[in-house]
Amino acid sequence: MKNGVPEPAGERLKVEQPTVVELRGISKAYPGRKNRVNNNISLDLEKGEILCIAGENGAGKTTLMKILCGLETPDVGEIFIRGERAFIDSPLAARRLGIGMVHQKFTLFPEYTVAENIVMGLEPRRGFFFYDRTKAETEAAALIRAHHFSIEADRPVKNLTVGEMQQAEICRILYRNADIIILDEPTSVLTGQETSSFFGTLRTLAQNGKSLILITHKLKEIKLISDRVAVLRKGKLAGVRNTSEIDERDLSRMMIGGADFTAGPAAPGTTRTAGSADAAGIAPAIAFENVTVLRRGQARPLLEKLSFAVEPGEILGFAGVGGNGLGVLEAALGGFIHPASGRILRRGRDISRLNIRRLRGQGLAFVPADRLNVGSAQAARVDENMIINRRGEFFRGGIMNRKRVKNFSRELIRRYRIVGKDSDPAGILSGGNIQKLILAREIEQFEDYIVFSEPTWGLDIAAAAFVHGKIAALRGREAAVILISTNLDEILALADRVIVMYRGRAAGEFQIGDRSSGMQDLKEKIGACMMGLKQREM
Repeated sequence: MKNGVPEPAGERLKVEQPTVVELRGISKAYPGRKNRVNNNISLDLEKGEILCIAGENGAGKTTLMKILCGLETPDVGEIFIRGERAFIDSPLAARRLGIGMVHQKFTLFPEYTVAENIVMGLEPRRGFFFYDRTKAETEAAALIRAHHFSIEADRPVKNLTVGEMQQAEICRILYRNADIIILDEPTSVLTGQETSSFFGTLRTLAQNGKSLILITHKLKEIKLISDRVAVLRKGKLAGVRNTSEIDERDLSRMMIGGADFTAGPAAPGTTRTAGSADAAGIAPAIAFENVTVLRRGQARPLLEKLSFAVEPGEILGFAGVGGNGLGVLEAALGGFIHPASGRILRRGRDISRLNIRRLRGQGLAFVPADRLNVGSAQAARVDENMIINRRGEFFRGGIMNRKRVKNFSRELIRRYRIVGKDSDPAGILSGGNIQKLILAREIEQFEDYIVFSEPTWGLDIAAAAFVHGKIAALRGREAAVILISTNLDEILALADRVIVMYRGRAAGEFQIGDRSSGMQDLKEKIGACMMGLKQREM
């Protein structure tokens, strides 16, 4: 420990320890997806070890760990715990084996105290029926002291910082006697100081015989805290390395892999230079000026002083790994959250405080990442979803013109190749066809700017290519397009310019030039920036 910061794990003397977890040939596929989420993965974890599971979004990290903690079951493969084959078909079965997982989204009850959250489900009793509050607080306080946490057992969770909430989550797992602890992106909402303190806690847990698995993509943190790192790429195990024997650049290459550009290159002469609209005296279609977004009780901003502008006929891509601000950017653009400082401008007019309904009136077209809960009304008919933002055009005298609605929706079904009838409930369509429905509605109504967030997530190759084609074609209609995606290949296939988000800030900006050469080098540079390895402004 130096100045309160744990020394890199590779500097610690490695002693061979018994294997506590062994995964053999784990494979998992979901219906409707061509490729396996996990494909023949074999991996082990030793007693007292900190193992990082690294990879891009969609690489299969979280699914693999959900299999280990009983939230998913593998299609193929075996799991051995402390040398014996285990059948983990539920979180309860995992708990009985001493396995616990701290998820990226906390599962604490904010109105309850720390102690009540820690003992929940295993509450101490007086007699048979009565909850023993005193014993619960005593046991929780003893656990907190034993692991040198800073939280207090009798404090309501709603009054904790994010870092303290994470301590409470870990205490809840330790109370259940877990000695195999899985943490999903544990530092995504922590400040630098909170991260240093948290890593000290993890190192102490490992020294006390706990075995830890961290799902992460942050290269510096992998080097700082882990003994070994396992890299997943596109569902497969790309390799396992001793952390002390691999540098950050090689880790980045293992995670990103080779180029795979599939659709939608910019037409010759269409690459834009940022700021040319302003130079011509025309306000950009959409712009952020030093936008900062804060969440109550969280020290680090979700977005910090983000500035950009998008011109008509330009596709501006935002790349990054989940947890670094892409979702917050989408929410700010859609009016679901508002800036704490800075301004969002449309054609020079401040729209920072407008909600989603009023933004629609200001020309927003919006294809959200959550196509089921935000982008569509599942119980409503396909044709009702098509006109949901422009109902006034299809009513006369308070009566809907059904014939006009039918003709309109059937024309979009034909042009966007939607498999389904206009009278079908949207919820019975496949994911790809729901996405085409949303695309049809939004593209056909946009005025001057349109936001796409994860537009091809979960789609098959044919559906993704169709979506890419529609996005690329918007250049010719002088749309100002914002493309938010954790899929770097998608960003590089479509965008004219890329801003990389890292820990809520713009870590770098890259122009996409000639796609016929030099793309692999550009991909490596952007990939390194996404992982926090190299931050640059251009």
